[in-house]
Formats: sequence, C-alpha cells, structure tokens
Amino acid sequence: MPPFRIPLLTQPRHSFNRLRSFHLSPKEAAMAAPQAPTGGTITLTPSKDDQEGSPQSVISPRPTNMAIPLRGSTIVTLAAVACIFFVMCISMAFLGADVDDPVFKSALDTVAQTSPGVVLLGESVDVDVDEPSITIRWSIAACGNEFMLPGSADLHGSSLCGLPSTAMFFYVDSDTNPTATYDPSEIPFSNITGARRSIQNLVQFDSDYVLDVHEARLYPFDTYFLSSTIRAVSFDNQTISIRKAATIALTSSFDIYTTDLESYSTTSNGTQEGSRDIDMHVSRPSSARLFTLMLFAGSWVLTYVTIGHVLIARRLTEVQSVLPHLVSSGAILIAIPQLRNSMPDAPGLDDTIGYFPQMIVVVISTSILLLIIAARELDSIRNLAPAMPARSRASQLIRAPRTPTGKATSMEIAQYEMHRILKQLRGEFVFPPVNPSHRVQPSNPFKTSHRRVKTMSKIMEAGEVSRWSDDE
Repeated sequence: MPPFRIPLLTQPRHSFNRLRSFHLSPKEAAMAAPQAPTGGTITLTPSKDDQEGSPQSVISPRPTNMAIPLRGSTIVTLAAVACIFFVMCISMAFLGADVDDPVFKSALDTVAQTSPGVVLLGESVDVDVDEPSITIRWSIAACGNEFMLPGSADLHGSSLCGLPSTAMFFYVDSDTNPTATYDPSEIPFSNITGARRSIQNLVQFDSDYVLDVHEARLYPFDTYFLSSTIRAVSFDNQTISIRKAATIALTSSFDIYTTDLESYSTTSNGTQEGSRDIDMHVSRPSSARLFTLMLFAGSWVLTYVTIGHVLIARRLTEVQSVLPHLVSSGAILIAIPQLRNSMPDAPGLDDTIGYFPQMIVVVISTSILLLIIAARELDSIRNLAPAMPARSRASQLIRAPRTPTGKATSMEIAQYEMHRILKQLRGEFVFPPVNPSHRVQPSNPFKTSHRRVKTMSKIMEAGEVSRWSDDE
C-alpha cells in the first residue's frame, strides 16, 4: 500500500490515532485518518509490524516545509565570517602588484629601437594646488649602446637603456644658469659586481613650475595645464638632442597626461638650439570625483536635516522634546567642516556653492532652535506662576524677618511673632494650604460675621435621621 500524506498546517490538535478504537488495526486506523488538499504534509509510513498486524504502530513524521529559526549569536557569527572573508578578498588585490613591468620600460624600449639618445623620465610629479606649484623630478637616462655608459644597463627594467656616457648641462625654460649638471665620471662602481651605481642626487634633478589655478573653484572638475621646454648642452657647449621626455601618468590625487615634441630656439647670434617641449594636462581621477560628490551630497543632506529640525521643533511645546533637535543641529554644525576637509586633496575653504552656503544655513537653523527653546522656557515659567491676588503679591514683596537668635532684641522677636501670626491667619500652616479667597466675606465690611456651622443637634432638630438608626 503506498504511503499517504496529511497536511501539516491543518493537522488536528489531537492526533486521530489517539482516539481510534482498540478494535481497529493500525492499518485501518491509518486509512481512517482525514486528508486535506493543501498545506505542508507529513508522510505516515506503516512499519513492518503494522503490515504484520501487530497492535503497536510506529508513525514517523517527515515534514517537508520547515523554517529553521536563526538565533542572534548565529547571525552575529555569520556576519563576522562574511566581514573577514570580504577583507581577505580585498587584501588579495595587493598580491602580485609588483609583477607588472616597470612604468617606463615600454617607452625606453621604443626609444632604443627607433631613435636612440638621451631620455628624461619624470619619476615624481608633486601637484600642490594650495601653493600653487608643480614639482617634477627628472631622471637622466640614455638608450642605445653608443649613448649608454658601460656597466649601467638595465635601467627601469630595460636592458637597452642606462646612464648617459656624455657629460652635459640641463637648462629648464629660460634659465641662464644650468638647472642640473650631469658628470658620468662621478658615478661610482660597485666593488662586488663592478656595475655602475645609480645615485639619485647625481642622476636626478628637480624642476619647479608655478601652477595656474584659475579653475580651482570648479573642484573636483578642475583641470590644470603646464608647458615647459628643456635643453641639454655638453661641457664643450654642443647641443645634445633629447629624444624623449615622459612622466608618470597616475598619482595619489591626480591623473597626468603628458605629450612631448621636439623644438628649437634661435639665439641672439642667429644659431639654433635644439630642445624638448612637454605639455602636461592634470585632472582629478574618477574615483576622487566620485568620493567628493558623495561627500558634497552628504553635506547638503545634513544641511536639509537642520531645516527639518526647525520645522519639527516649531510644533513641539515641551523643552525636553526640542533639546535633541538642538543637539543634532550642533553636531551637524561641527561635522560639515570635517567632511569638507576629508575630501581628496581639497583646495582651501573657498567653496561658494557648497561649504559657505551650508554653514550659513546650519548656523541660522541652530540659532532658531535656541530661540525656540528660550520661548518655550518663558512660556513654561509663565504657566507655572499661580494667579495670586494683588494684595498677596504685595505681601510677598515684604521681606520676611529673620529667625531670632539668642542675641535678638525684643523688637525683633515681636516682629517675628507678628509675621508667624499673619501666616497662621492666612492658613499657610494648614495642609493643604487654604486659599484666602475661599473664605466667606461679610456683606457689610463694618459688621463682623461668623461662619454658620451645622452641628449634629441642628441636624437632629431638622428631622434628619441616620440610615444606621434603629428606626429604619
């Protein structure tokens, strides 16, 4: 007999098998169980004993649809494992970063194969918008066996390039004095390998340029342009042709695109001097622009939050309800300058479309919240003040006499006793205090009157009988 299924969600609270008669066999009891068309199911499989007619039956429920609840510790453990896995995956991106070819290897190999000669490599480009200036550190190199110093091969990963074999002066732009001097005789040898040593101060020089920052206000979409010319002259005043001038393309905060071309200039005596010109375009990388725009949008969102605090605080009447809005607005007032300073290589705080409008709006919103709190405080003080008669207020203006000490005079004691008697008559010593306005005022102020008190004898005379008396 094939097994049948009982819906799990519509299963009766008490199993049908518990209520079966003892004269039914397990097989008949299983067949008499009700079935439902929908919901989860439990499979009831008759055991071997049931098939043989044994009075004992074994029912093995097997739920098909079951949700396993997750405990808080399980969720935290899964989150921690996911975070560790994510950090490890990100760290893998740094593995093998040094496997790539050096930056200038392809450019040096191209020069060595097409036009050998002296090469200038801008290994470091420092862009300072606040200064404003650009500093380039040039490395002197030469490609081709006839131009290369023996024992200095394998420069920047290229076996066809090394240090120049000719001594020379370098002039940048219109300098009359040499910007740098290169003398191959000063390059030392290694005692172990016998190869030439590349000493930075002997084979490198810096050139400084003033940066035009009229587009700095467009941050982070600001771009900068720089052009320069460099010429090389030997010690015997012979012009040396520079075959290539290249710089790095990426820095931590800028993208640099450099093009070079061969040029010449004419001196006063009519001779032509060859040189190498470079055109450098500097811009922000896409990642820096993305992060800057996100911080810029976040600052404006915080600014709008302070405006929302003001709109909400105007509808609140309790001072304690307004204080959290004031604290949040003050925190935003401090956070916006920090967000502005955290932007990648941001210029000075001269932003007319972001920083200053944001600070002005936040300061105004915070000031309005302070005024709202002051107004609510004054209203609460005014509502708590009791409405006292003019005479009571006037009496409060009179300074109460001090408690007499052992050296007090009879006049001070008499004034203190008079003050106590007046407080007694006003009902201030009664709990709860009696308001003087509730007292019965006589119709004729010149005629004394007494409060009429209804005593028990008057009640009995009027025929009023207690409900607990025996007459009932």
